[in-house]
Amino acid sequence: MSREKSGTSAKAGGTRRAAAGKKGGAADLSFCRERSLREAGVWPVAGCDEAGRGPLAGPVVAAAVILDPERIPQGINDSKRLTALQRERLFDTICTSALVAVAVAPPWRIDRDNILQASLWALRRAVEGLAVSPRHVFVDGRDQLKLDCACEAVIGGDGLVLSIAAASIIAKVTRDRLMCALAQDCPGYGFERHKGYGVASHIEALRRLGPTVHHRNSFAPVAASRDLFSVLR
Repeated sequence: MSREKSGTSAKAGGTRRAAAGKKGGAADLSFCRERSLREAGVWPVAGCDEAGRGPLAGPVVAAAVILDPERIPQGINDSKRLTALQRERLFDTICTSALVAVAVAPPWRIDRDNILQASLWALRRAVEGLAVSPRHVFVDGRDQLKLDCACEAVIGGDGLVLSIAAASIIAKVTRDRLMCALAQDCPGYGFERHKGYGVASHIEALRRLGPTVHHRNSFAPVAASRDLFSVLR
């Protein structure tokens, strides 16, 4: 992978925002934005995304990926458009062909800072954890990150920018594996099936068993369960 440092068309610490647009589909996904920056002398370029904003339990997991232009794995797509088996296979391929870093924002940080700020914190930490510092970062969504390099927020980026799509796979698989591990710690909640999302069986388990240390107390269904158990005690 190229690690060139010379030449730049973007000031360190600068930020640029992509124009709002429709969420991209498979036909829109490409490496064009990364390639254009590389041809302009701006490299490395990273993509980052997170998984787990919506669940009632478990962390938010963020990932940052710098793809090797010479070894881009086939089949990369928005993680939501892939099956679990496809994500697992691509996870291993991406990890062996690209630079990857992951960061986790635990439930207590989500409760303290709110879900948006915890997610942005994890995304920033993931970028900062890369073995090579990027000179430009694409991040999925509306919010830019406070970094020492240019950052571009791309709405629907996991369906448009290949590096972001790769990061979405890393974040999703990492989080799913974490939730399956938590299921061993906390039997009865079904974390291995719903991954902490607020499905009916999870809500029922909360009412029956109460929240665990892995639940987000600032989320309404968890707070209601906690209050109910406080009254019962």
